[in-house]
Amino acid sequence: MQRAANAAHRAERGVHVRRGLVLGAGGVLGFTWTVGALHALEQSLGMDVRDMDVIVGTSAGSIMAAVLSNDVPLDTVLRHQRGRVRPGDVEIDWNYDSDSGGALPPLPLLGLGSPQLLARVARHPSRFPPITAATALLPRGRGRLAPVTNMVERIGSASWPERETWIVALDYATGRRTVFGQQGAPGARLSEAVTASCAIPGWYAPVRIGGRLYVDGGAHSATSLDLLAGSALDEVFVVAPMAATGYDQPLSFVGQLERRFRRTVTRRLQREAEKVTRSGTEVTLLAPGADDLRAIGSNMMDHRRRRAVLRTSLCTSTDALRDRRSDLSA
Repeated sequence: MQRAANAAHRAERGVHVRRGLVLGAGGVLGFTWTVGALHALEQSLGMDVRDMDVIVGTSAGSIMAAVLSNDVPLDTVLRHQRGRVRPGDVEIDWNYDSDSGGALPPLPLLGLGSPQLLARVARHPSRFPPITAATALLPRGRGRLAPVTNMVERIGSASWPERETWIVALDYATGRRTVFGQQGAPGARLSEAVTASCAIPGWYAPVRIGGRLYVDGGAHSATSLDLLAGSALDEVFVVAPMAATGYDQPLSFVGQLERRFRRTVTRRLQREAEKVTRSGTEVTLLAPGADDLRAIGSNMMDHRRRRAVLRTSLCTSTDALRDRRSDLSA
């Protein structure tokens, strides 16, 4: 925690403390859990989560990155989640019960999702994370993400936000991580990049940008925290709805399978956090614990659990931040 103390000392002396915010994948319930975690972060540390030098968003986290980068206050997002919108609030054009398309995906198309990617994986299997390889096998989804595109368009400008904002997607043909908004990345509107980052393989249709197809950035990494290694940031806050600091014991086979996958995500996040820490940046991790997982269940797209997830996250995230340290449990 010495680096955190150094950052605090710099802030007291009026020196700018460079901070980053990483917002991970997690579907409908992951977004909701993130709202609670960010509210706890603001309340516990007396900060505005918009005041970041870099914001990295993946999948559901890319939506939150777009919202914050366009200077929408988190309190506005929290009120919208609770259905208590006030006059003067920025309009968030989103229906939580219908705009994600439901708790289950439509029937996908027949055939392999990306024969090109599968061929690359077959030639060089060690170069690709297992989840990227699985993405090539999954059939192409039929779901549409027009509500995501429209919502981001309404809250944002036509240009990329002035605040440094990185939106992570996966090139569907090559399996390479694409970081929109980063120097040298393909040109895209913010709404296009966010929509691509949210295109869950097998669930939603891939998104075409500049002649190439892209899918969910979570098909490479649930957070892409490692992008900030060597970034000269003093501290990074990571909100990772797909990782865990503790586990429940679901009885269903699907629930047990989800928790196994979550352990894999958590181990990957631990490795990425260690990489960033070694580069000299303090990392604060927030992820669901056992109580959160009981509220979430086994389907991160089940909007019917949203209010329970929000209530739980507001409490558990506050507890986790009391000593500014969260130990991931793999």
